[in-house]
Amino acid sequence: MRETYPRFFSASRLLTGRPGVWRIVLLLSNMLLLLSPTAAQDNVRFDVQAQRNGALIEVRALALVNAPLSIVWSTLTDYERLPEFIPGLASSRVIARDGSRVTVAQTGQARFLFLTVPIVVTLESTERPPHVVEVRRIAGTLRYLRGRYEAIPVSGQQVQLRWTGSISPEAELPPLINTALTRLSIEEQFAGMVREIERRAGNRPPAVVPDRRLAR
Repeated sequence: MRETYPRFFSASRLLTGRPGVWRIVLLLSNMLLLLSPTAAQDNVRFDVQAQRNGALIEVRALALVNAPLSIVWSTLTDYERLPEFIPGLASSRVIARDGSRVTVAQTGQARFLFLTVPIVVTLESTERPPHVVEVRRIAGTLRYLRGRYEAIPVSGQQVQLRWTGSISPEAELPPLINTALTRLSIEEQFAGMVREIERRAGNRPPAVVPDRRLAR
């Protein structure tokens, strides 16, 4: 995480006092709000909507997942393996369990255009098997986070997966930028979750991990 902070603050300084640059960024962010690159590239079909409500950004995501409910549930609650399939998430560690409540410490980053916003957050997850996982922020760089996954069986091998939540990022960015950043981050994370659920159900090929030795 030490490498991401300088990049974020240098980007902020670059934009300070540059109204022309801000106009370009705002125009691009408005365009990006209408796009779903992750879904289009990987054929993950879902809908993500975000809108500002005062200080909060309300996000709703919906997908029809080709997997049985048991696999959906086990993937949603596989906290320590989340970085393997959730974009932008660097670490996820269970630090406490108390019945249905699980405390999870996570680090990662959200990217928007040339901005990189580091995220360090502690969450409390409340499990209500086999359909609902509720999460809320306890501490960290997010000012506010409260949301829930809900899995609703449609048939024996299909589940409607829904995320609803409210978020307030810590980064001091214009409202449109914050909304776009939040929407795109949730969209990438939701797509990653859907892909992994279907992969575990045998309905999607495993992700191809590039051989990093070739990049040397």
